Amino acid sequence: MNNKIIHITRRIVNRSKKTRESYVKLMKSLAKKGVSRSGLSCGNLAHAIAACSESDKINLMAEKKANIGIITSYNDMLSAHKPYEKYPEQIKKYAKELNAVAQVAGAVPAMCDGVTQGEAGMDLSLFSRDVIALSTAIGLSHNMFDSALCLGICDKIVPGELIGALKFGHLPVIFVPGGPMKTGISNEEKARVRRSFASGEIDRQALLKSESKAYHSSGTCTFYGTANSNQMLMEIMGLQLPGSSFVNPDTEHRSALNKEAVRLAVESTIDGKNYRPLFDIINEKAIVNAIIGLLASGGSTNHTIHLIAIAKAAGIIINWEDFSDLSNIIPSLVKMYPNGSADVNYFHACGGMPLLIKTLLNEGLLHSDVNTILGHGLEKFTKESYLKNGILTWRDCPSKSVDQSVLSSIDNAFDKSGGLKILKGNLGVSVIKTSAVKSKHWHVEAPALVFEDQNEIIEAFNKKKLFKDFIAVLRYQGPKAKGMPELHRLTPILSILQNNGHKVALVTDGRMSGASGKVPAAIHLSPEASDGGILSKLKDGDPLVLNAITGELNCLNEKEVLGRAEAKPPFINQEGLGRELFSNIRNLASSSDNGASILF
Repeated sequence: MNNKIIHITRRIVNRSKKTRESYVKLMKSLAKKGVSRSGLSCGNLAHAIAACSESDKINLMAEKKANIGIITSYNDMLSAHKPYEKYPEQIKKYAKELNAVAQVAGAVPAMCDGVTQGEAGMDLSLFSRDVIALSTAIGLSHNMFDSALCLGICDKIVPGELIGALKFGHLPVIFVPGGPMKTGISNEEKARVRRSFASGEIDRQALLKSESKAYHSSGTCTFYGTANSNQMLMEIMGLQLPGSSFVNPDTEHRSALNKEAVRLAVESTIDGKNYRPLFDIINEKAIVNAIIGLLASGGSTNHTIHLIAIAKAAGIIINWEDFSDLSNIIPSLVKMYPNGSADVNYFHACGGMPLLIKTLLNEGLLHSDVNTILGHGLEKFTKESYLKNGILTWRDCPSKSVDQSVLSSIDNAFDKSGGLKILKGNLGVSVIKTSAVKSKHWHVEAPALVFEDQNEIIEAFNKKKLFKDFIAVLRYQGPKAKGMPELHRLTPILSILQNNGHKVALVTDGRMSGASGKVPAAIHLSPEASDGGILSKLKDGDPLVLNAITGELNCLNEKEVLGRAEAKPPFINQEGLGRELFSNIRNLASSSDNGASILF
């Protein structure tokens, strides 16, 4: 095992000692109570089983029969969640075959950042994670369940479900993915058409035709954004079946994996053959493995926020320094869009998650001595599944990638670093994803152009005012201001400017999409403009430097800037599309480097 990783892990363990001990103590005390529903009164239990079949009623009244709680994110407006429509009935059928019961414990909201990108609804996106966590807790609070299956796949859904489930960490919890849609047009072609539209070369109908070819059926989007980064995280932390992340929906293979997940959910209850509670799986080593997986695969920057919140739910304290220090150790092994041209289906065909895990384990770059839904040891997750005569079967994953230009070996790593860096300076602390940015763009020194709405940047571009060197400062986007919306809509126009030879960069207290890249972006800046950040005092023309090589993010006329008054925020309160309901949440939100959450 790599000594530096051991050191960072010990650092996290020591930092988290009190909070982790308190969490584990609580979970163990809950586990001692045994089957949850055994303590319910007859009236309570009668309410819970009233709508069940007679056979399920008998099993639930017997108390020793497993009852699986299903948390579902199903809706049929979003492609990623459409496959979950039939999952509950399938799960109930599989459970019955095992002489167990399954009930839908509750549903969680599932909004799509792809639909709300650049729209007012995006202001609710990040906080939907905490709402999902609360909804998960409400679903599981009925004390009826011996284990839980979480049906979730996209951006805020999986982190939210895991945060909520961790408060029921005495239960076994298994995540059940839906899988990605089959490949449509290439990511390179999709990006080319978007740039053409931004340049005014094609009309909206041509753009919509292209987008509809990219997003064309049930399943997650096929690029490696936050949704698919979620699946990687659940797999490398041992919370969903090996190699299950990127199996397409509505296939025999996917159905077989779902059936196996139900079997494990029954087997791993406190009264089952192998008790495997969630709190015993998600520990400091599992969290470190998650960060390593994120870095090695070039995953979404959103997880520099989500993983902090997930860890806190388990009594574990991590910070951006941990991400940065691990990034210096972990090589970049995967090239998926936006870090390359391949999609998740191609990555899966190259060897996928089992081979990535195997590669890292063989080099001592992952903790192998962890608990998983399959038992002890991460080596179990180097297996891949397939159907043999219709039966789910497991075999060793390939020893080498089918295409090393997408999934590389350690010797041929795309970069010695994991492509995530922390930028610090008088502007604050921020995150930058360098894995998708060419090294020649890592250092930008240019005058600031200050904006308070992304549409202002788009308008300035359309008016040909941005064809020059500059660093776009987009402020009042943080958790306490707008709710930290993603700003992916800016990627095409900034890419055009960069391609035209201009030195450009973005500095913001907002987020970028997991699919963003190419242009250097200092994101998640803390403190944000609404919380005393110097960002609120910047003006057009202030000389700024963003240097991902040295980790510098500075205003070069600091003394002058500090003498200014803060700019007045461009709004008093947000209204419309339900945003007014979240005003108190925005006021309570922690900083982005503390998980941007109201829960902790």
